[in-house]
Amino acid sequence: MNLNSLFSNRRTGMAAATVASRTDYQRDFDRIVFSSAFRRLQNKTQVFPLPGSVFVHNRLTHSLEVASVGRSLGSLAGEYIVDRFRNDLTEAAVDFYLYNLSNVIASACLCHDVGNPAFGHSGEDAIASYFEENATDLKVLFTDKEWADLVNFEGNANAIRILTHQQSGKDAGGLQLTYSTLASIAKYPAESIARNKNFINRKKFGFFLNEKETFKSIAAGTGMLQESDEPLIYKRHPFVYLVEAADDICYNIIDMEDAHRLGIVSTADCENLFIDLISSENGDVQRVTQKLGVITNSNERISYLRAKTINALINKSIELFRDNIEKILSGEMNIALLDMYRAENKALEQIEKFSIAEIYNHKAVVEIENAGYNVLYELLDHFIPSVVKEERSKFDKMALKLLPEQFRYEDQNVYRRVLGVLDFVSGMTDNYATDLYRKIKGIDIGMTV
Repeated sequence: MNLNSLFSNRRTGMAAATVASRTDYQRDFDRIVFSSAFRRLQNKTQVFPLPGSVFVHNRLTHSLEVASVGRSLGSLAGEYIVDRFRNDLTEAAVDFYLYNLSNVIASACLCHDVGNPAFGHSGEDAIASYFEENATDLKVLFTDKEWADLVNFEGNANAIRILTHQQSGKDAGGLQLTYSTLASIAKYPAESIARNKNFINRKKFGFFLNEKETFKSIAAGTGMLQESDEPLIYKRHPFVYLVEAADDICYNIIDMEDAHRLGIVSTADCENLFIDLISSENGDVQRVTQKLGVITNSNERISYLRAKTINALINKSIELFRDNIEKILSGEMNIALLDMYRAENKALEQIEKFSIAEIYNHKAVVEIENAGYNVLYELLDHFIPSVVKEERSKFDKMALKLLPEQFRYEDQNVYRRVLGVLDFVSGMTDNYATDLYRKIKGIDIGMTV
């Protein structure tokens, strides 16, 4: 991939960029912040149930922190690219990498989770499982490619749809973000039938069949390498590795901090794990130890160590990005930066193993995942049987009256009508999904405005 053609200020739904006081990539960040899809992340579960008496991260606060880390990674990567490849770069490219790559990575980090349904990954599982378990009645209504989208429902592909799709009665191009930002969140730039866990760009899939042409435009506009035409597969865009690293850094470390605040993880365990990682990177734990000698509040001690740990992982991620830049640009890189680091550093591996054992399998986490799975499954069971019918009963018509106008595609084929339902259900917050579930099941009866 050519460093001079990896970025584009062209936007979905628009033929040309407009002139403004902010750069196009700064405007992306602002558009995302003010979007309803981003605001809804405030009430979507990250790991622990919401709300609670102790503040823990939700999808919105997680995304803001990932964007902060991503901006640092983008700035450091941009400086390195200009320093190493200046003679090969155009003037526009030098300007982009020095002053705007950080904005692109921050914007991509900000919206990387907008496609995730309520209740974390159990929401994704509920949507995919609904179609798998009702295949006898439903599969015949779809082509093989359409069916693959549904039974493998994926938050990453859903993010591309949310950010680019024209809903009924709304403007073309979705949020009309730049191609650069959209390419940077495409961790799996392949269609659903191309899924293959042996390849990093195909572990899952990155766009629905409905958005295939849109994605082809994004890929062409940002110099992505095409691996196959049928099925459609691209190599990862180089910026994806930075966005992915920012996300991996935050969830590995901040989930531990949340668990500590909730009393799930002891202060001693948390401190030891963080200090081990810090010392494995720079060996200078004397200053850290001195600082901890001053801080007596346990939450503040963990916050300090969290900051030092994140800083160490940022530096290590950039080191790995620099060392593997040729493989990244050629599309040959088949491992995430933090996965590469985890393989060589037992401290990070220990944090992950500890998190799986003590955090992600904690009773409160398992309970919310089970509850969320059932809620989303039942919501789909209320809408899907009605929306796929060509001739509808009175009940079917009543059920679909609950579907907001922007999600109705009555003049479209059954695949697009079903995607409209998924747009509605996957966009719900935890509270809204639970509230609607209780109402349609008759658990709560009464008027709310």
